[in-house]
This record gives sequence, structure tokens and C-alpha cells, in this order.
Amino acid sequence: MRKLLNGAICAASLTTTMLASSAFAAPAAKADPFGGEAEFRSLYKELVETNTTLSAGSCTLAAERMAARLKAAGFTDDQLTLFATPEKPKEGGLVAVMPGTSKTDKPILLLAHLDVVEAKREDWVRDPFTLIEENGYLYARGTVDDKAMAASWVDTLIRFKQEGFKPKRTVKLALTCGEETTYAFNGAEWLAANKRDLIDAAFALNEGGGGRTDGKGVSEGGKLVVETIQVGEKGVQNYRLETRNPGGHSSIPVRDNAIYQLAAALVKLQAHDFKLELSDTTRAFFAKAGAARSDALGKAMQAIAANPADSTAEAVLNEDRTIHSMLRTTCVATLTDGGHANNALPQRAGANVNCRIFPGNSIEAVQKELQDVIADPGVTITPVPPLRPGAKTPPLDPAILGPMEKLAAKYFPGVAVVPTMSTGGTDAIYLGAVGIPTYGVPGTWLNPDMNGIHGLNERIEIKALMTGRAYLYELVKAYTK
Repeated sequence: MRKLLNGAICAASLTTTMLASSAFAAPAAKADPFGGEAEFRSLYKELVETNTTLSAGSCTLAAERMAARLKAAGFTDDQLTLFATPEKPKEGGLVAVMPGTSKTDKPILLLAHLDVVEAKREDWVRDPFTLIEENGYLYARGTVDDKAMAASWVDTLIRFKQEGFKPKRTVKLALTCGEETTYAFNGAEWLAANKRDLIDAAFALNEGGGGRTDGKGVSEGGKLVVETIQVGEKGVQNYRLETRNPGGHSSIPVRDNAIYQLAAALVKLQAHDFKLELSDTTRAFFAKAGAARSDALGKAMQAIAANPADSTAEAVLNEDRTIHSMLRTTCVATLTDGGHANNALPQRAGANVNCRIFPGNSIEAVQKELQDVIADPGVTITPVPPLRPGAKTPPLDPAILGPMEKLAAKYFPGVAVVPTMSTGGTDAIYLGAVGIPTYGVPGTWLNPDMNGIHGLNERIEIKALMTGRAYLYELVKAYTK
């Protein structure tokens, strides 16, 4: 999960600070009881070492390699759909279908993205596209985001075939590209728009959930303190703020200056807070996560869940940047530009404002609020393509969340399982827009530093990878048997 300007980052990171003083902890997670770890490691290694960056890689190649493994396990050609467009031949993906025995139960969809964030070899300690094991961790770009999940989904379907398991509910798998880069071809969006029947499902399982340790990996003596289920996320939209001016010679300045005018608008934006809002997900999150704390923050979390109009509780919560973001739409300046010469008055100045929109609010409504806050007709505010669908929060459905919680009790005894809303974004937004509620699942865990996701030396604890693999296998089986 999820998304800092261009990529997704796991939504479970949002709980790190909120549960920092939590009392619950777990013993070391159980080892995978199903075996086949060598085969899984081989699959995972092949996927991770297939470069899928936008600049130099190929999601299409990664999809083809996963399709070959599924075919070798017994999937037929008509059950495997490789797709790509002529304009973006390296940004393709794969949909695999394992038919169920029921003619009435709707399918389940497993979603994961194949693309990864760029990684420069000269910046990394190790080659980012060679899977390297050190001190209980596996290092490489994509070890977490999102190839751990993609490999686990493929592995699950292979194991179903090997066991002769006949799912009652049809299981579909979509491996897509373009999640990490705003302006790239997005496979999930393309499937939703062009192959809706192919991915039709009662619900989908996706990235965005997961666990957090208290600071060290479980294999290093650390403890798992939380597992989260992502139930909804914010929408993501960029806006262009721009001012224009006739300009002139810098030796005779005037107060009417495009850069000053833009700066004044940004100062107003800096001081503005959007209204506090709660969804069913965030209300449940604050109540449950707050109850696990004994400090002032925990009490304020419970208070706001009970009464969103509690201004005293809101003031406490606003001091935490993560909670502040979970409570409202946020908009922040991320890029600026302007002027054309160092000895001329600027004729134009502009800024990109990145907004994370609370579910239920439209792009147009946020644009209107920005205009009202800035209150200057000389500042134009324009949504920047792409215009994504509005965020839709899926229901807190016990039939879907229940199996996640039940299995979490088995694999992570004593660890709270908390529903959360991502303040970033994932490809779930495209599925939700066409009526497929999508949930980020628990399973693997990270340390509070996010294990290098989107940054340098990305890594995953081997115990987390293998435990997550086993958890996801059992979870899919629980929904389909």
C-alpha cells in the first residue's frame, strides 16, 4: 500500500503510531504447516527477479512466467488470459480462473500488482533485482510490494491443483501492472472497464492489510502487535493551482506578482483543515484501537468514535499526523514552478496540490472547497488527469471479515485484528467503482520502518513471508470450500 504521490503502500502502516503503546503481543508465528516451501521460494524468486519497473522492466514477461507455472500445474489455456495493449506491450497482466462447483455462488477475486517502484543499483547496498538472503530477511525490490502477495496467490492456486481441491466458489486471480505509477497503463482499471465479466466477483482480496511488529522482526525476538484489514481507502486527486501576470522587467517590481499571488494561496491552504468525517470503518478502527491504549490518545480515539462532534478529542487527535489524515480529506502542495528568467517578473506560477479525498466526497466538491478557501479568482484550480473514480468503502461484512479474524487467531494468537481505512490508495478503487468490494488482507508483517518499501534495500522477513503464504492459502480455502 497504497500511495505516496505515485505508488501504493500497505495501509497497515497507518496503525504503527496509533497502536504504539498497545498491550497485546504475540509469540512467534507458526511455521507453514503445508510444506512445499522450496517450490514457493523458487516461484517467488523468479517473480522478484523479473524486473517490472516502468523504465526498464516488463510486467508482461512476469505475467507470462506466472502463467507458465499455472499451466504446468494443470490450468488449461482457456483458464489463462494474458492481456496487453498494443500501445503498452510491456505493461500486460494475467487473469487465471479456477472454476468452482457451485452454479450459484459468485466467484472470489484475488488481486495483486506486478509492477514495482524504480530502484537504482548505485543507491542500493545489494542488487535490487537479485533476491538475496541475509540474517533472516530477503532483500530485493518488490519483496513486499507487491510480489509477496502475487506469489502467494499463484502458489495457492497451484497447491489447489496439486491437492485435487475442488472449490465450491470459482477462484479468479488478476495480476496487473501500473499500480505504482500515476500515468502508466493500469491493468486493474483496464480490466474493470473492458473485461468486467472476466473479473466479476462477489468480492476481491488485495494488498493493504497486514501486520506490524514492535520494532524488530519476530525471528529477531520482536513481537507482532497488530494485524489490520483494509476496508476502504481515500481517493487520490491532483489539482493544478496557477496564477498568470503580464510580468515585466525585474528592475521595476510591482506588488501584483504571480509568484506572490500563488504563495498567498498556498499559505491559505496550509492553514485549512477539511471537516472531520467518520466512516463505519474508521469509527470501528478508533473504537478498537483506542481501547487497546491506556494513554490520552487512546481515550480521544474512543471518544471521537462515540461522538464525532467532540472538539476536545479532535484537538488531541489532530496532534498525530496519521490520525489527522484518517479523520478528513487532506490537500497538500507537492510541486511548484514559475517564472521564466531571473531578471524578469514572473508571468506564470503554478503548484501541484495532492489531495487524499475521504470516501463520499467528489472531486468537484473538493475543488469547490479549495476555491472557497483561497478566495482569489486570479488563482485557477483545475483537476489534473487522470481523474480516478470516487472512493467507495466496502461494508464491514462479517461473512468476509469473519474468516480473516478467525484465521488470524490461529496464526497470530493474542494479536488484535483491526479494520482500517488507507489514507493512500490501491487498485481497489477501480474494482469498487464497478461494484466489486475489495479488502486488504492480514498475513505478512513489517517492522515500523516499513522495510524499505518504495525506498532503499526493500526486504521481507522470511518468517513473515512464509507465515503470510500459509495464512492466505487457508483464507482462500475458507471462502471457497
